[in-house]
Amino acid sequence: MKFLDVKTDYAFKKVFGSEKSKPQLISFLNALLTFPGRQNIKDLKIVDPYSIPMLKGMKDTYVDVKAVLDDGTSVIIEMQVLNVQSFEKRILYNAAKAYSTQLVRGDAYNLLNPVIALTITDFEMFPETEQMITNFRLRDKSEMISYSDDIELVFVELPKFTKTVEELETITDRWLYFVKHAGELNFVPENMEPEICTAFDYVNEASMTPEELEIQHKHWDFIWLQKSAVEKATEQGIAKGLEQGLEQGLEQGLEQGVRQRDLEIRERLQASGMSIDEIDELLL
Repeated sequence: MKFLDVKTDYAFKKVFGSEKSKPQLISFLNALLTFPGRQNIKDLKIVDPYSIPMLKGMKDTYVDVKAVLDDGTSVIIEMQVLNVQSFEKRILYNAAKAYSTQLVRGDAYNLLNPVIALTITDFEMFPETEQMITNFRLRDKSEMISYSDDIELVFVELPKFTKTVEELETITDRWLYFVKHAGELNFVPENMEPEICTAFDYVNEASMTPEELEIQHKHWDFIWLQKSAVEKATEQGIAKGLEQGLEQGLEQGLEQGVRQRDLEIRERLQASGMSIDEIDELLL
């Protein structure tokens, strides 16, 4: 038995964004959006359900699923593989856009419903904290007085989830273990909730056509190539920047290192077959 890596777009959307995956998405969101005062989600509507069995392209490094909860709240669920430039700004922009486009001219502001942007990253975003799930809302800086909870950003950093299968205690643990490790497993771990067991069925390679498997494997190879290019160029660029920093001053040297890193990333991605326009879209 072998499973697709859930961090790729086809598998992620098959588990959480297809017509039949509503129970999985409800269970997943209830496991991750567990904050004081929040009611359990009982129902939701998946927006633009994913029904395309084959991928159209290979330039995206993230995938999102959109849903509207039973209380009217919109949720944008995103799986991000690479820590690309301005990633944080895109998350905030998409959340603000989803909030502002609810109204048309003449609508009253009280018709606005909350928006939650749930982002799962395959890299560390906040190294200054060991907390794996972080939640951001509008608060006063000094006294933490709440202004509004209408736009909420929730981040889940997969590298900070280090539990083994024997250490899984909660449904949150088990969902995160599934997302992070399904592609490495050849069995379904014991004591998984029914929704998670069904999620394993959705990504079981035995149920895929040879064409689907080939495209998914090529897509993951493509992501791995980009990830390796970014990591390699970052290491080399920073090393060169630090070396020059000894002679020119640390700040100037680090700036040079960042420029060198960006240049090498572009060269590696271009060598992999990406066009200049695709590279610009990825890195901007």
